[in-house]
Amino acid sequence: MNNKHNNPPDRSRLLTEKRLDASADLDTLSVKQTLVLINDQDVALAGAVRAALPAIEKLVESVVSAVRRGGRLIYVGAGTSGRLGVLDASECPPTFHCDPDTVVGIIAGGDTSLRRSSEGCEDDVDGARDELERLCIGSNDTVVGIAAGGTTPYVLGAVCLARQRCATTALVCCVDADTENVATDHIIQLHVGPEILTGSTRLKAGTATKLTLNMITTTVMAQLGKAWGNLMVDLRATNAKLIDRALRILSEQCDLSRQEARALLEKAEGRVKLALVMARRSVDGRVAQQLLDQHGQQLRPIIGPPKDSVV
Repeated sequence: MNNKHNNPPDRSRLLTEKRLDASADLDTLSVKQTLVLINDQDVALAGAVRAALPAIEKLVESVVSAVRRGGRLIYVGAGTSGRLGVLDASECPPTFHCDPDTVVGIIAGGDTSLRRSSEGCEDDVDGARDELERLCIGSNDTVVGIAAGGTTPYVLGAVCLARQRCATTALVCCVDADTENVATDHIIQLHVGPEILTGSTRLKAGTATKLTLNMITTTVMAQLGKAWGNLMVDLRATNAKLIDRALRILSEQCDLSRQEARALLEKAEGRVKLALVMARRSVDGRVAQQLLDQHGQQLRPIIGPPKDSVV
């Protein structure tokens, strides 16, 4: 055993390390009973996230303001938490056509840890320094540490360094965070309770964390004009699925045939939002872009609500 792991801190006080009474006989349950047990536990997770909404709201408002100033949202985590951060970040460009540098995911051990666990890396309190310094984080950035148990040295070290660089910081955890030892601007505590398999935070903690990260980025992007109603309009049609989605949106919202929609999309260089303004305002791409710039990339002030909108 590596010497630095010979005397690990006692984590027994953490809720994520407690035993769950409902799964005490997990090894004796049938397949059906196990599945029902897991599902029953998962049902309660939405309530845990809802209880944290006030804290999530404050963080999202801060991120929206920061991104409008040119800042970035940077997730930092180890193990499951790191993978969830990288996943959420990687899904933003294809969903919202944002710059890949707007939402960034950093995982202990680097990208190889996405496929092969590098558990030892999470104990390095200085492990994220090189990556954060490469990103040149500053006052417009928001660094969100993700640590189910709230104690991961790699994550807490990253948050500390981010504060030193004047970035806004946050911690997403599934315990009552030790606020005396964790200095951060925002703390999101998801009280999901003990895991079905004791200590396996890839289960309830991981699910609640993914729900939360999805909420953060989806809300941020909607506030930034990346949605029109509930339509995914700020996308660039670059593959068959996205082209089909773009053509359906243009056909339905601009009363065009599929062939006419395709011609419009080509004029807009695959940009759905631009195509919508061009068609609905009868302007060319240059004027359409000017209108979008004038209205903070929001479609509704330019062309009103989408058809069949409930608003």
